[in-house]
Amino acid sequence: MSRPLARVLTLLELLQSGGVRTAAELAGRLGVDERTVRHYIGHLLDLDVPVESLRGRYGGYRIAPGHRMPPLMLDDDEALAVLLGLIAGRRSGLTTAAGTAGDTATAKIRRVLPQRLRPALDAVLGSLSFTDPHGDPTAPPGSAATAPESAVLLPVADAVNRHRPLSLHYTSAEGRRSERTVHPHGLVAHAGKWYVTATDLSAGEDRTFRLDRISGVRTLPGSFEPPAGPDPATRVLTGLATAPYRHEVTLRVQGTAAHIHTRLPAGVALVEELPSPDGGDPGAEAWSRVELRVERLDWLPAALASLDRPFVIERPDELRGLVAAFAERLTHWARRTPPPG
Repeated sequence: MSRPLARVLTLLELLQSGGVRTAAELAGRLGVDERTVRHYIGHLLDLDVPVESLRGRYGGYRIAPGHRMPPLMLDDDEALAVLLGLIAGRRSGLTTAAGTAGDTATAKIRRVLPQRLRPALDAVLGSLSFTDPHGDPTAPPGSAATAPESAVLLPVADAVNRHRPLSLHYTSAEGRRSERTVHPHGLVAHAGKWYVTATDLSAGEDRTFRLDRISGVRTLPGSFEPPAGPDPATRVLTGLATAPYRHEVTLRVQGTAAHIHTRLPAGVALVEELPSPDGGDPGAEAWSRVELRVERLDWLPAALASLDRPFVIERPDELRGLVAAFAERLTHWARRTPPPG
């Protein structure tokens, strides 16, 4: 696409966003002078786009009210963002009419996508899985979601679908940079972050990589056979739950794994249901062993209280003190009476 044509289309997008735009504002957005803006406006008029010119102190250009505009023009990043947003909305129940509106909107957008872009977006949608949509209680306060660059996401998704090896540059959480050769298995969205599960040929073991820490992706010749075993989402959750952190916590909780995971998600806690001891009460709920690796302990007392099940802390001793202090605060607050009036 030539640069003047691209600027004319950008001008149309700016006018479509509504309101009156001054010549100076449009010139600044397009990186041209006001005379060139008037020239581009003439191109739109030649295409029967009804651009109105308003005079006066608050004058400028706008699209004539009530005019039906041509289909939206989305670049690669915008199209990907819209489609992923529709999918996320359907999973969370935010779309209307039992998801029908989201399905039809997705279909319409796909129909108007450029042919070159459809396979890339299909690869993303076909390789992406989501974890259980609970937040991560171990995340530092104020931590934000991290979206990957499309220049990373699209080739990684294509390699997952076609079982192609990848060379990538990776920066660890500690800031160490390395070049890896990997066999990517699947894309996973979890707690506002994106991951790819892969066999790291450099280390000879399975690894999980955050996409926002990947750069310089390059597809390599050849192919590989995807491994059997847990699905990518389960691999990500297990990897997060077993990653080295400051504190290692071991508990025994009287409850099922399903109930415990309502407060301690699978990406945080490994839960193993224990067999009932011989001679135990057949009607009593079984106990489970819970292991966590966390950076902070301060959120755990409230999480354990919300389970509303008996528990025993095996380690660390510091957690016992935090739970006891939390219980004292709750008792103190529960005994307070409302102030008069």
